[in-house]
Amino acid sequence: MDMEKRIHLELRNRAPSTVRELILDNCRGTNGKVEGLTDDFVNLESLSLINVGLLSVSNLPRLEKLKKLSLSDNRISGGLDVLAKKLPNLTHLNLSGNKLKEISTLEPLKELDILKSLDLFNCEVTNQDDYRESVFKLLPQLTCLDGCDVENRDASESDGDVENRDASESDGEVDGECADDFEDEEEEDDFDEEEDGEEDDDEEEAEGEEDVEEEDDEVSGEDEEEDLGQDEEDEDEDEEDEEAETLKGQKRKREPEDEDDDDDDDEDD
Repeated sequence: MDMEKRIHLELRNRAPSTVRELILDNCRGTNGKVEGLTDDFVNLESLSLINVGLLSVSNLPRLEKLKKLSLSDNRISGGLDVLAKKLPNLTHLNLSGNKLKEISTLEPLKELDILKSLDLFNCEVTNQDDYRESVFKLLPQLTCLDGCDVENRDASESDGDVENRDASESDGEVDGECADDFEDEEEEDDFDEEEDGEEDDDEEEAEGEEDVEEEDDEVSGEDEEEDLGQDEEDEDEDEEDEEAETLKGQKRKREPEDEDDDDDDDEDD
């Protein structure tokens, strides 16, 4: 498949300005050059052109936001100055499996100020004496060459150490913040508990006062009942006394009448 048609398929009806990653591996350009790629890809950050038969990168468009470019397994032998001019923000460049023979062909890459990673696996240049030292000296901005750092350690491990250290520091900061938050929460909880305790005490006092009032009401009720009962008893006694006096008066009236009856009986005799 030719490169221009492949780009059309990769777009999938999207506008070029919306694309951030473009993979065109194993397609073919015309005369060993990039074809169909334009500066309309203004937001492109990653471009892969692996095994596309490139002889030159001279007709690459200007892609100011491109950070990662993979050109491995092509037939590029020079002309790298185009990369510095058209890809100013490149940080990762893979040129492994190309026809690069001399370290001097890498000199234009000095203009890529933020280039961090360069791969030259299976290029003839790697067979030169002091290859790694020479490249790091030529390109001091590099932190990774062929997957290893300046001390020839696996770059992923050294990056991992940095990431772990940063993560530990950030975790420490987070833990400190969490500890402060936890202390604040504990203080708030203690304050809330004190307020709840005071509210409970107030409620208990209020309940105690209500109980006392209820007891007073009960006592008052009992006293009223006793007074009422006493009044009823006094009324009954008064009624009994009145009845007794009435009976006594009746008896007194009957006694003279009885005496008169007795006198009449004596006269008759």
